[in-house]
Amino acid sequence: MARPEIRYVCQSCGAASSKWSGRCEACGAWNTVLEEIDIPTIGTGGASLASARKRVGKMEFTDLAGHEQAAPRRPTGISELDRALGGGLVKGSAILIGGDPGVGKSTLLLQAAASLARNGGSAAYISGEEAVGQVQDRARRLNVAEQSVALAAETDLKLIIDGLKILKPDLAIIDSVQTLWSEAAGAAPGTVVQVRACAHELVRFAKKSGTAVVLVGHVTKDGQIAGPRVMEHMVDATLYFEGERGHQFRILRAVKNRFGPVDEIGVFEMAESGLRETPNPSALFLDSSGVRASGAAIFAAVEGTRPMLVEIQALTAQLNPGTPRRTVVGWDSARLSMILAVLETRCGVSFAGRDVYLSVSGGLKLTEPSADLAVGAALISAAFDQPLPRDMVFFGEIALSGAVRPAARADTRLKEAAKLGFKQALCAQNDLPPEPGRPGIPTSRQKHSPVASDGLNVRRIENAGQLVELIRNGF
Repeated sequence: MARPEIRYVCQSCGAASSKWSGRCEACGAWNTVLEEIDIPTIGTGGASLASARKRVGKMEFTDLAGHEQAAPRRPTGISELDRALGGGLVKGSAILIGGDPGVGKSTLLLQAAASLARNGGSAAYISGEEAVGQVQDRARRLNVAEQSVALAAETDLKLIIDGLKILKPDLAIIDSVQTLWSEAAGAAPGTVVQVRACAHELVRFAKKSGTAVVLVGHVTKDGQIAGPRVMEHMVDATLYFEGERGHQFRILRAVKNRFGPVDEIGVFEMAESGLRETPNPSALFLDSSGVRASGAAIFAAVEGTRPMLVEIQALTAQLNPGTPRRTVVGWDSARLSMILAVLETRCGVSFAGRDVYLSVSGGLKLTEPSADLAVGAALISAAFDQPLPRDMVFFGEIALSGAVRPAARADTRLKEAAKLGFKQALCAQNDLPPEPGRPGIPTSRQKHSPVASDGLNVRRIENAGQLVELIRNGF
């Protein structure tokens, strides 16, 4: 066996070096570099390279045009979770779920295990953070204690894998991977070496046994899953569970999925009895009071394959002595600065002497560039103190030139708005592609005229200046 090597590994990014330093040269974090022992023979169990080569079989190739069967899926019984996974659990897949403390990861997975057991499957829940009694108390609060779910509290990786080999469940939940410990890794629990080694062994177990393994991961202060980035590359799917404690909704977002679409989301509502599915998420993000002041615009968003309507609120206030404030909640602050610069430079709407506040209603975090038009409408409405039409939705991207660019999947956005009773929409000039025989496609003579589409009165504009004029004149 080769001699163990001592190296110094950053616990934040996983960068390794041969000497200790107070600041990681890779990520710049302070006091995160710790001494760890690296055993080169962990991967081969101490066997020599020659014997490892003897075990390698002949590589088989297949034609690119071949037809392989799609991976079989097993629905969990929670449709929003199945949606984020791309249709259900794939046999032998490894899934990594991260989220802030207390957001509801353990609650969701315990409900998923109980639902799978209720539908004839087998599930095992292994907790490394809580005692068995604590998990049982949660199960009673969630009204799932009667379901046949195998429960254990263990952190030793070898005991966990040996127990799962005997049980052979359809689903194994490990809560959480940062608490596991492997004797072969030779490092403290929670370190980069331990997390990487334990995740690798669990992924290997999933592929060999056919059990779908779900790993719960801690997150850093930046919201990223803690530990080495290679852990996210090893698994088949990476999901983030998002939500604010002050709001009742939770979003399960897929950022990687080898068996389904990326950026698909599942929406849940936190209640006393646990997480409830939300088939109509627009109801969570829209103000149902019927009163809409200036500075409020409805954005027709698309998250994954799901359309939803979100209210964007803006407020401008008289500047106090000092630098103007630009406060953003739920959107990119750099993009807000860009929209303000376009409105000031291209449209003549000045925000220089005002504080600007922007918020996405319900605590949802938007990343779509298509929200530019709704944000611009909210800002202009707040600046002029002119309320926007209550039955109008906005979507479109604003370029630095002031031009309004089309948004993807405009048809889906318009159908969602029409389904929820909205009568008007404002979007880019070329948002709907011309189709033979389709009504509502404007010609060059009527490009600025309202057009009926999906039951809505659709207005199309070419630049942000036209948006300013429409709001100034009250539409």
